[in-house]
Amino acid sequence: MANLPGRKRGRVLSRLAVAAIAAALVGTTAGSAVADTPVPAPLKSVDMGSVADAAPQQATSAADAAAPVNALFAADKSGELFLYIPNGTGAFSPRQSIGGNWDLFWASAQADHNADGESEGLYAWDKLGNMFYNDSDGNSSEGRGWNIYNKVLAPGNLGGTQAYDILARDKAGALYVYKGNANGTLQSRVKVGSGWNIYNQIVGQGDLSGDGKADIVARDGSGVLWLYKGTGNAAAPFTSRTKVGSGWNTFNYLVSTGDLNADGRTDLIARDGAGALWRYNGTGNAAAPFSGRVKIGASGWNIYSMLF
Repeated sequence: MANLPGRKRGRVLSRLAVAAIAAALVGTTAGSAVADTPVPAPLKSVDMGSVADAAPQQATSAADAAAPVNALFAADKSGELFLYIPNGTGAFSPRQSIGGNWDLFWASAQADHNADGESEGLYAWDKLGNMFYNDSDGNSSEGRGWNIYNKVLAPGNLGGTQAYDILARDKAGALYVYKGNANGTLQSRVKVGSGWNIYNQIVGQGDLSGDGKADIVARDGSGVLWLYKGTGNAAAPFTSRTKVGSGWNTFNYLVSTGDLNADGRTDLIARDGAGALWRYNGTGNAAAPFSGRVKIGASGWNIYSMLF
């Protein structure tokens, strides 16, 4: 592990707590069920005690929540899960293997429910339609019927509370918000739009426009990337879209872990068709949210079927 200064190192240790949660999740199985409105159901808690205690406490601030600092999880096609810790210079330290059986899942998302800028919780959706949540405080929950969706993500606090919220797109292209609670449970969904099936990538992790609210970017079928600024209102979480740029179909995967280069702004990570990994530095400017790209992985990243 790289020697990182105070705040950054604390977050690295917290990330390892989330990694342990991930390992706990892979052994969980449940029956499949389909519901029109998926809702959480109780799940036996996982005791993270000693792991969570290893992470130094960080001061909570609006800046932390707007530009979180997280590790990157990567699941390969065989189901092995790896952890990449930020190295403090805008890239990642060598990977660590932390579990298996992640071929059972089709999506996962980190979540920061206490607004300290570091993810203490993890959501995972399996291929049977089940959702699982675990965090470093021992909170756990489960939901069923999530196979009505083909895209889920946790871009941040969309509804004006402290906890992260979930965005879910169904197969007809309708978009829903599930407001999150501090313990990882979710409130009833609210429909916030339709026509979102024009996008093949939807990504977000914090603030991109400099106003302190969580934003997302979405790429359409022609390779144009669009910014949706957050409003802080769960019933109407985004303003009208703004074009970021074209040519983004060069990439086969977009993901964000928050602030990667330690400048206090949320960045974007993109994987190209050759398997190279690129960092787009966040600017905090809605008119031009990213500066020029920097290669942070020469090749080989195409072995991963899921990055989060």
